[in-house]
Amino acid sequence: MLRFHFSAEDLARTRVAPAPHALWEIAASLHRFQTPAGRWAYAHWYRTARERLREAGLESAVRQFLLPLYPRASYWPDFLTPLEGAAGLEAGLKAILATPPARVAAELAALARIRRVPPHLARLPEKEPRTELVSVLRAYHRAVIEPHEEWMHEGVHTERVRLARHSLDGGTEGLLGGLGPAVRWQHPRLEIGTYPTEHDIRLQGRGLLLIPSYFCWKGPVSLADPALPPVLAYSLHHEPPRPTAGSASLEILLGRARARVLRAAAAGATTTEAAHRAGVTPATATHHTTALRDAGLITSHRHGNSVIHTLTLLGATMLSRNVREGDG
Repeated sequence: MLRFHFSAEDLARTRVAPAPHALWEIAASLHRFQTPAGRWAYAHWYRTARERLREAGLESAVRQFLLPLYPRASYWPDFLTPLEGAAGLEAGLKAILATPPARVAAELAALARIRRVPPHLARLPEKEPRTELVSVLRAYHRAVIEPHEEWMHEGVHTERVRLARHSLDGGTEGLLGGLGPAVRWQHPRLEIGTYPTEHDIRLQGRGLLLIPSYFCWKGPVSLADPALPPVLAYSLHHEPPRPTAGSASLEILLGRARARVLRAAAAGATTTEAAHRAGVTPATATHHTTALRDAGLITSHRHGNSVIHTLTLLGATMLSRNVREGDG
């Protein structure tokens, strides 16, 4: 189990990352290659990722450099996901290069206690091998992460809208209680019961940075070293809801795609996110959001380059009534 211990000061300093963290996304995406779990949620990415790696000539580099450094459901070196990566890929890669050699060596030794570290990776405390690693990370990001950045940014933005509602209703404790089924808030602790190791992190006034992650699947992840700035990367994806009689009647009334767009708006969704949920193109989703808005079921507001759709009182009433009928 992983536990974060909060003080009142930590609650005040808890925040949500404003955008995807490029290096956490690289780590989590590499885990997607190592297990079939949750592959349905990333099918549109997985279908093309291997082909893009092959076209870029990166298959061998990923096998030799990246997969051994990022084992799934296990320890991997903290220096590979520096806090600076929140400012973008290049800032994160620069921080990897600037990591003191002694720290790199210590974290590789910790990895070696769990699994074999290939000789060429054991040389990462040296400048030249680490420069090569950074080049591979940059090329990997360009090949398989960058083409999906729009989905990632919109997913994180939608999550921030959702968490803002929890925060407005229940303050920071409401936000922490709304992170999903894998995370439990029990004042004054945030607990992840499925964590593979027993780990207590006392925040001691530093607060916690929450990093919604597109490629993280179910199990939240943190840094191993409690002395580093505390972060928790957690999944944007959840199991699809079970169909109910109420949801079926909603689909009869609105049509399947339009009903799914309405459900997406319950948490606040961009047009692209609603399209993804409904399995339609963004152009078709725009047609559905226009119809729902004209019917008074949703409202739409522009935020930067995106449009966020949320339920009106009428839309929320309609959705909740159908759910109650299905439960009955």
